[in-house]
Formats: sequence, C-alpha cells, structure tokens
Amino acid sequence: MFDYNVKIGLIPMRRNATNRPKGTFLTWYSAEERGKRFVDYIEKNFSGDKVSFADSKGLGIKDLIFDDESAAAVIERFKAEKVDAVFIINCNFGNEEAAADIAKALGVPVLLWAPLDDEYYVDGMRPTDSQCGLFGVSRQMQRFHIPFSHLPCCRVESEEFKEGFDSFVRVACMVKNFKGLRVGQVGLRPAPFYSVIWNEGELMEKFGIKIIPINFAIIEQRMKTAETDYADEIKEYEDYILKNYKLDDLTPKYVKPMATMVAMYKHLFDEYNLDIISAECWTATPVMFDGLAPCTVYGILGDMGYLVSCESDMNAALTMALLKCAAMGEGKPLFGEFTVRHPENKNAELLWHCGPFPLSQKAESGTDSTARLVNQRSWFRAKDGTYTVARIDRESGEYMILPLVAHTTAGPQTHGTYLWAEFENLQKIEDRLLDGPYIHHFVEIEGDYRKEIKEFCRYFPNLKTDEI
Repeated sequence: MFDYNVKIGLIPMRRNATNRPKGTFLTWYSAEERGKRFVDYIEKNFSGDKVSFADSKGLGIKDLIFDDESAAAVIERFKAEKVDAVFIINCNFGNEEAAADIAKALGVPVLLWAPLDDEYYVDGMRPTDSQCGLFGVSRQMQRFHIPFSHLPCCRVESEEFKEGFDSFVRVACMVKNFKGLRVGQVGLRPAPFYSVIWNEGELMEKFGIKIIPINFAIIEQRMKTAETDYADEIKEYEDYILKNYKLDDLTPKYVKPMATMVAMYKHLFDEYNLDIISAECWTATPVMFDGLAPCTVYGILGDMGYLVSCESDMNAALTMALLKCAAMGEGKPLFGEFTVRHPENKNAELLWHCGPFPLSQKAESGTDSTARLVNQRSWFRAKDGTYTVARIDRESGEYMILPLVAHTTAGPQTHGTYLWAEFENLQKIEDRLLDGPYIHHFVEIEGDYRKEIKEFCRYFPNLKTDEI
C-alpha cells in the first residue's frame, strides 16, 4: 500500500573557502549562523504527521557540509535514515562538488534553495552570495544528469517558501510511491475497449512498475471464502450501505454480495501487497456473480483508501495513484470520463461514470446530491470546487500526462456519479484529446496539482508533461 510519510534530509552547505573574519566576504560565521537558523526553523515549522526530517547536525564543521569528507558522512547518515528526498541549502555560496555527489549517491528528489542575500555592510562588503552559488550547484547537477527542483530566492519565513516547500513534499511523495508501484490486474479488458490496451513490459522497463495478474478464478474463489472468513466485516459494510444510500427495489438482494466484494477486494490488496488495482467490471463481474455490479463497491473501497480503476484501464489506475499521492493521501480520486458537452455552456463538460465515486465526494446540497443506489449503481453529483483533471497515456512507447484544471458549474441532473466541469477552453481540450494519445477516461481530484505533476515528471524522464 501507499506510504504518504515523507522524510527529507536537510543539508546546509557552505563553500570550502578560507575562514575570513566576521564582517568580511563569504564568511564561515554567516554560513554557520544561517544554517542553524534555517534548519531549526524548518524542523520546527514543517514537521508533522506526514513530514519528518533528518539533518547534518554533528557533521562537517558546525553542521555545515563543504567537502568530500563531510559529504560522505551525510550520505552514510541519510542512507541509514532512508530519506525520501534531500533539501540542499546554500548558506553562503554552497559547494557544487559535494552537492552533486550527495544527490547522485542517494538517488532521491533534490530541492535546491538559495536564501535571499539580504545583509550588506556599510563598507560595501557582504557575507553571502547564495544565489550566485546556486548556479554552480545546478550546473554540476546537470553534468551528472541529476534531476532537481528549486525554490525561488526568498526568506525562510515567507509564504513563498512555505508554498514551494509544501509543493516539493508532495512531489517527493509522488516519486516515492510511483517507483516500484505494484498494480493488481484483475481480469482482462472489455472486448470492445481497444482504447485501454497497454504494455506491461514497457511499464516495467520505463518506470519499474510491477503488474500482478489476478484472474477471475481467484476472484470467484475469494468471494466464496469471504462469506465465512470476513463475516463481521461484511455485516459492517452491509450496514454502511443501508444507512448511507437510498435503495431502489432492484438493489436490496445485492447488498450482501456488494458487501462481500468490498471485503474480498480489501483483503486482496493486503494479500498481494498491492498499491492499486485495475479491474474489469461490467462484462465479467455480473456474469460471474449473478448480476452483481461492482461500481459502488469501488467507491466504498476508495473511501477506505483502496483504489480500483474501472474497465481495465491501467493508465487511469496509474493516474489515480499519482493524484492520490499529490494530495498526500488526503484526496479521493474520481474516475470521471469526458462524456457530453453542457447544453448551454460551451466550456463545460460532463465528467461522468456509472457509479464508482466515493460517497465522501458527494455534493452537500441540491436535488442531485442524495446518494441513491439504482440497480446497485451509485447516483449522485460530486462536490463543488476546483479539480485537477488528468490522464497518463502512451503512443509508440512515448508516455505523456495531460494535467488540466476545472471548476464545477451548474448543469442538468443525470444518472450515475458525475460533475459538470468548466474549463478555460473546452474546444482546445477536445482537439487535444482527439489528436491523441488520450481517450475519454480521465481522473479528477480536488485541488490544483498541475505544478506538482509537471515537477514530478522531472524525476521520470520517460514521462512528459503535455500542455494545452
């Protein structure tokens, strides 16, 4: 399963230069004072339930990294600490050789920052050239072919720093979880859906993604044993369905099979150590299980943190994983496809699917906000707000991701789970989708994570950001 906890190694650095007196140029004193202040501030203000730090305290001289020996020491410490990313802080000029050696050895996302050089002496001297050194550090990273992110020159207490650091933490979470992603493949694609075909070998070669095949014989067997193995859980899920949904007259006989399938999938995740599942749904499941539809099952699982993509869409599954990690596990990805244009608003589109949205994403008010089960399928409108709308897809071995942003708008009530999304220019989006390699299946999540998606692609050169 995903791990949304991110540990960042803090590396305050100075130039390996002569120790000049206080009040002169590029002093050790100024670098040491800044390094301690920045590290203390970051650890105090940015530690949390999902963010922790390792640091260089006790290494180098006054905790500053500046040469081969101190670089080797911090590499050893951060490997032992299993950091997920490193943050290199130029306390005066930094040290380009040590910075690149550390980044290369650790192989994790790298954030560079030059604090604002804001101290000047009356005689014209200045103690720091942090921004100047940033260009040397970045050039060395380029020579080593090390991808990196960077913050603008700013004060550590600024809102600019806070926003940039938070964004990098999200990127680190995305990178951490995407490497070695384990995806369960349940069943085959629906026969007419050539649009969702994918290449397992490429995913392993290009991204290290492991596909774990699970055929429907396994699903059938697990459904049978679940009834006795997970009886208490199944009763809990039955009660949840009956309490939270308004049922039509076709659904009641399926409540227990739906609850059984929720329990079965939950334990399938645990048994196979899966991060996400790409599943066949409407062609095989009803045949195997006497008309059972899995749509609402996927929504219930989504609220429990277990992600399942519909219609054997592997690329949508990868997109769901990416967006879930961009939200640090807090958001709930929706599987809503481009379906029809708004009858009156030329820039609005129906993002719809037959019923897999998590119930927690239901709109709070309106005639279309009541959660109904119609022949087992959820019917309700999703929450209002701003959504990232994205899809990973491929053409001739080239992988791309198209990140869009939309705001909900009013539109006609319809069946299934859905939202009406207003874009800046829907026609350009339609043109881009038709030009390929994208299809109608997209993934939505509350918030605007376009910046994080673009930054994430720095660390996966086989995945390019597409922009309209």
